[in-house]
Amino acid sequence: MAIECLVLGAGQEVGKSCVVVTINGKRIMFDCGMHMGYSDMRRYPDFSLIPKSNCSDFTNSLACVIITHFHLDHIGALPYFTEVCGYNGPIYMTYPTKALAPLMLEDYRKVMVDRRGEEETFTSEDIVECMKKVTAVDLKQTVQVDKDLQIRAYYAGHVLGAAMIYAKVGDAGMVYTGDYNMTPDRHLGAARIDRLQLDLVITESTYATTYRDSKYAREREFLKAVHNCIAGGGKVLIPTFALGRAQELCMLLDDYWERMNLKVPIYFSSGLTIQANMYYQILINWTSQKVKDTFTTRNAFDFKNVCSFDRSLITAPGPCVLFATPGMVSGGFSLEVFKQWAPSEQNLVMLPGYCVAGTIGHKLMSAKIPTQIHLDQDTRIDVRCQIHQLSFSPHTDAKGIMDLVKFLSPKHVMLVHGEKPNMATLKEKIRSELGIKCYDPANNETVCIPSTNYIKARYSDAFQESSLCPNFKFLKTSSRQDFDSVNSHMRTKPFLQVCDDRMAEGMLTLQKNQNPKVVTQNEVMTSLGLEKHEVKFDHCFPVVYVANSKISLLKQLFERLVQEFPDLNMEDFPEHLQIQSFVVFVCSNEECPHRSEQKKCDAVYCCCSWSLADEKLAWKLISVMKEFRG
Repeated sequence: MAIECLVLGAGQEVGKSCVVVTINGKRIMFDCGMHMGYSDMRRYPDFSLIPKSNCSDFTNSLACVIITHFHLDHIGALPYFTEVCGYNGPIYMTYPTKALAPLMLEDYRKVMVDRRGEEETFTSEDIVECMKKVTAVDLKQTVQVDKDLQIRAYYAGHVLGAAMIYAKVGDAGMVYTGDYNMTPDRHLGAARIDRLQLDLVITESTYATTYRDSKYAREREFLKAVHNCIAGGGKVLIPTFALGRAQELCMLLDDYWERMNLKVPIYFSSGLTIQANMYYQILINWTSQKVKDTFTTRNAFDFKNVCSFDRSLITAPGPCVLFATPGMVSGGFSLEVFKQWAPSEQNLVMLPGYCVAGTIGHKLMSAKIPTQIHLDQDTRIDVRCQIHQLSFSPHTDAKGIMDLVKFLSPKHVMLVHGEKPNMATLKEKIRSELGIKCYDPANNETVCIPSTNYIKARYSDAFQESSLCPNFKFLKTSSRQDFDSVNSHMRTKPFLQVCDDRMAEGMLTLQKNQNPKVVTQNEVMTSLGLEKHEVKFDHCFPVVYVANSKISLLKQLFERLVQEFPDLNMEDFPEHLQIQSFVVFVCSNEECPHRSEQKKCDAVYCCCSWSLADEKLAWKLISVMKEFRG
C-alpha cells in the first residue's frame, strides 16, 4: 500500500495551504487556504485535480477536511469549497479555530469586497453555512471519522488554537503539522506531540534555512527601533494580522510603556481586537503557562496603553505607534496608512513577520530606500520612510524543524509551505543528517510514499510450543582473568555463561479461503509430503599436539578459538566443541574416509563437520586449528 499526497497549495511556495492525502483508500484534505498574493482565481487551490471528482461529488471523494488554524492561507478557501463547489462532508478543527475563523473570513470579505470592490467569491451567508458543517475537537481527542480513519489533534503553538494533526488508517500513520512553533513566546506555549509510529510527516518549512537569535535579543532590537522613531517625532506602522502576533507585540509594548512611563499613543486599527481579546480570555487554557498562572490577578490581554484608532488620526501631528491589518500590506487599512506615511523619512514601517511574494510587504523587505513601490500600472508610492524587518514570526526555524523530525523519526518527510531553494537545502539536510527520505513537491504534483501494512495471522500449536520452550546454551568463555598466586602471574580462566535465545523460526502460509498461519518448518514439509534434506561437509586433518600435556587438545583448541573469534558463541563439551553447526572432535579412526592429509609428527587427527550455511566460517576455524601448536 502507498500514501498518495496531492499538493494543491503551498508546494514550493508560501500560500493557499492545501494537501490531499490518500491513506489506504481514505482521502483527507488538510487545510483549504487562499493565496494572499493573487486577486483572481489563482488565489484558490485547483480543486478539479482531486481524483474522480467534479463540482458535484467532492463529498464522496473526501473522507473529511481538517483545518489546522484560522489564518487565511489555511482556511480562506473553505467557504468557497463548501458553498460554491458543493462539499458537504465532515470538517474538523479545534474549538478556538472554529470560534475565530468566522471573524477572520468576514474581515477579509469586507476588505476585499466592500472596500476594494473585488468580485465576491463567497458571501457572509456562505461563511455562516460553512461553519455549521464544522465539528470542533479538543487536544489529544481521538476522533473516529469512520470505521477505518481516526484523527487526533496536538498543540502546535503558532496562534491560538493551532494544531498538528495525526491521522491513521489501518497500520499506516502520518502527521500533518500545519504551522507550528517549537519555542514558547509571551502568550503561547511551544508545540507538543507524542512520539508516534509514522510513515510520513508533512511539515511546514517557512524558515527552512533560518536560525533565529534569542527571543530577548529580538525584543530589545524591536523596542529600540520603535523608541528611536517616536523619540524623533516619527510614526511607527506595524502591519500585522489582528490575531496572533498583534497580541504578542501589544503585550511587549504595553509592558515597555509602563516601565518607561511613555505617553505616546499606541493604536490598534482593527475592530477585531475587542472580539479577539474576549476569545483569548475565554480560551485561556490554550495560552502559555505564564499567562494562565497570572490570569486570576491580571488579564494579560487588557492593554492599558493600547486604544482604538480613528481614520482622522492618519494625518494628525505627533508621534504614535499603529498596529494595522493586514500583516503583509496586501490591502486594507495597513496599505491605506502606508500610502500616507511612507514619504516621510521620520516614519518607520516595522515588518514583524513573513510576507508572501506579490504583496507590498514582500517588496519592502528587499527594497533599498528611497524607492518607489508600484501598486498597479497607474499607482506608485514614494517610499522614504525607514523599513525594519524583524522576525517575530510564529513559525519555527530550521532548528525547530530538525528537532521535530528527529523526535518523530518518521520513515518519510514531505516539505510544504516554504520557498523552493530553502526547501531544497533543508531536504538535503534531513537526508544526510537524519537518514530520512525527504520530498519537496511543487503545486499540483503527487508524491507516492510506501506505507506500513501488518497482516494478522494465526499460529500452530507446534509453533507456539517452540516459542515458549527455553533455548538454553551453556558457553565456556576465557574472558575472565585471575591472579595465580603459585606462579605469580595473571591467567585466563574459563567460566560458564548461560544464554537463552528464545526465538522461534516459522513460516507464513497462505491457503485459499483461509487466514494466514505461522507454522514450523517440519509442519510445512509434512503438509507437502517432502522429506527434509540437509547438505553437510566433513573434513579430517592433523593438529600438532604434545600428548603428555596436562590440558587436553580440545581444551587448548577451545581457548585458542575463543581468542581468535571472541564474538562467536562456542560450546565446550567433554567429547567435542561446537560453534553454530560446526562440530570438531578427536578422530581415532585410522580408516576415516574424510582424511585428506598425511599425519605429521606429534600430530593428532581432528574430524569436523558443518552445514552449508557455515561454509565460510568452517574454513576459517580449520585454518586456525591447522596452525595451532599444542
